Amino acid sequence: MNAPAELSLRLAQVVGPAAVLTEPADIEAHSTDWRGQYHGRASLVVKPGTAREVAQVVAILAEAGVGIVPQAGNTSLCGASVPDASGTQVVLNVSRLNKVRAIDLENDTITVEAGCILAELQRVADEADRFFPLSLAAEGTCEIGGNISTNAGGTQVLRYGNMREQVLGLEVVLADGQLWDGLRGLRKDNTGYDLKHLFIGAEGTLGIVTAAVLKLYPKPRAIATAFVAVPGPAECVALLGVMRESVGERLTGFEIVSRRCLELVVKNVPGSTDPFAGPHPWYALIECYDSGESAALAERMETALASAFESGLAADAVMASSEQQRRALWALRENVAEAQKKEGNSVKHDVSVPVSRVAELISAGSDELECAFPGARVVAFGHAGDGNIHWNLFPPPGEQASVGPWSKRVNALAYDIVHRMNGSISAEHGIGVLKRDALPRYKSALELELMRAVKKTLDPRGIMNPGKVI
Repeated sequence: MNAPAELSLRLAQVVGPAAVLTEPADIEAHSTDWRGQYHGRASLVVKPGTAREVAQVVAILAEAGVGIVPQAGNTSLCGASVPDASGTQVVLNVSRLNKVRAIDLENDTITVEAGCILAELQRVADEADRFFPLSLAAEGTCEIGGNISTNAGGTQVLRYGNMREQVLGLEVVLADGQLWDGLRGLRKDNTGYDLKHLFIGAEGTLGIVTAAVLKLYPKPRAIATAFVAVPGPAECVALLGVMRESVGERLTGFEIVSRRCLELVVKNVPGSTDPFAGPHPWYALIECYDSGESAALAERMETALASAFESGLAADAVMASSEQQRRALWALRENVAEAQKKEGNSVKHDVSVPVSRVAELISAGSDELECAFPGARVVAFGHAGDGNIHWNLFPPPGEQASVGPWSKRVNALAYDIVHRMNGSISAEHGIGVLKRDALPRYKSALELELMRAVKKTLDPRGIMNPGKVI
């Protein structure tokens, strides 16, 4: 009996034969990312149904010295959830771990497994008259394990923070198959190192998250949403300041969208329409939440926008008068990535800079990119409120935006520009394979040494998502 067949039999004894995928067509579905940018070849795919099964599977694979690629919803944008091309790695998919284990309304927490789809978690929280704030375009398919492993951000970080801020406790299978139960719903716990933070944002390179205790919040009773036309990125950032002063902590989302983005959505996404009679160069999508009356919140937003009009920071605005209109305005922002995909491949950058330098990045930085690569077109949008911009570049005719020489040159310049502005080359998508080789240029030698020391301690054999991050 050959080694892969023997391994699949051992795994099948743990998870059942149906949960071990060995047919090429079944494996292929788990060996390619959703954008089609990364293509690997796994020896097999195993889908445990419980945390204990995950632990047993990892112990077997660790004993065999087999590389393990943890995978949840496989919506990664940097290749972190895809095996390499060796055909020797095993994809361990956690999608069957999809239970909501507990809700503690007095403690405002929910305990969910790693395969729970984000939209399902939002629904369960809503039915319990609570609110879970992580919101992003892939929420209908992405899973909590992946959200935690990439420290996902989304559109409400401005008020609620990244995924890291939502996690109180974790359950994790370590690289040797031990199961660590850190499922504590405590907001204060100073009993040594806070180990859960090692696994948040680690992209599966230190262990496999199997469950988490997450924060819940009071459900907002009032929501005010506006799509605002602005002259440029500088005015957009200034408008952010006006909104902060006017509505304070009620400001939940503040997105920037270029005219080019809006045109792509209207062109490529059926049912999309421009909310204004005429074109404007830039737009801000603003949303506020409150526990009070809707009319009072709308009045606050209208007052703030009136001030922006008077000072020349805004040229026009549409305020949502219904939930349907609110969803339509958000669709213009959330469908940008899908519209880009239909238009063709682009070189994508998920970067962050201090909010005070967002306008400089989008204006001067984009000019620098387009000057260096004649015929290329920058498509910029994102979370202006927290400094995270999706800064993408469509190639000129004759160039390919897939992973290759031209895109590497684009990345090198883009990352240098971001680094020059005291920014980060990855804001919320992670490092994966895409940015792994660039990391040493922008992380200090000491930071990398410490990261490798953590990796060596928790994964001495280097079997957890090998080749990713570091």
